Amino acid sequence: MGKIIFLDVDGTLVDYEGRIPESAVQAVRKARENGHRVYICTGRSRAEVYPELWEIGLDGMIGGNGSYVEDNGQVVMHQLITADQCRRAVDWLHSRGLEFYLESNNGLFASERFAQKALPALKEYSRRKGKSQAEIRTVSDAFPDMIFGGELYRSDLNKISYLLNSYQDFLDTKEQFPDLENGTWGGAGATALFGDLGVSGINKANAISRLLEHLGADRSETIAFGDAAVDIPMLEFCAVGVAMGNGSPEIKHAADLITEDVEEDGLYLAFEKLGLL
Repeated sequence: MGKIIFLDVDGTLVDYEGRIPESAVQAVRKARENGHRVYICTGRSRAEVYPELWEIGLDGMIGGNGSYVEDNGQVVMHQLITADQCRRAVDWLHSRGLEFYLESNNGLFASERFAQKALPALKEYSRRKGKSQAEIRTVSDAFPDMIFGGELYRSDLNKISYLLNSYQDFLDTKEQFPDLENGTWGGAGATALFGDLGVSGINKANAISRLLEHLGADRSETIAFGDAAVDIPMLEFCAVGVAMGNGSPEIKHAADLITEDVEEDGLYLAFEKLGLL
């Protein structure tokens, strides 16, 4: 059996402008031709896995940072935030004046003022990734299929992301929701731009374990690629963990191999070095 490869999407398979380097496409296709399996392992929900990603050729996906597992069209696992948890979270975030969006396989559903309030944070996120703030003119540039005015009390959620006015917002939300997985993104610690809420106990490593059980495969056959702290559990779980050159210092410390930036053919070069091509 070939290797089982897990790719984070944003900053790993896709650059920070949403472009897929042609070398990355070729790496995935050649690896699969050689008998290896390739899955994306991402914080995105299935609604954010656009056709151009599937068209590369993938064996399946892990989404919602581990809440959803799919193998060749078959749903292996899907753990959801309950309707009650969603209602409590929506009411809490409204009461704090925190804008948010709900992440489900059926779409991304924004709160009432998210389009106006989130733009500075998204521009700052782009700037921190070394990109021009001008490249994000509207929230729709970052989230082209986001739904505005949709139902916010839902039972199909993988995750909730919310805009932080301060780090205290995250600390208070974490205290309020001990029954959910609490995290941040867009910066470490007090520099975080967003908080998120997910299914308790879920992470990318747990999801990979469930997929391996389904496949009847062993972790010794696995290779993981990522660029952010949320990817560390899967890099540590898999037999080989690869950090992108554009990755955070934390993930580079956890990696067995550091490759070049996503935009500098990092994925292809690592595949080549690992004998996958």
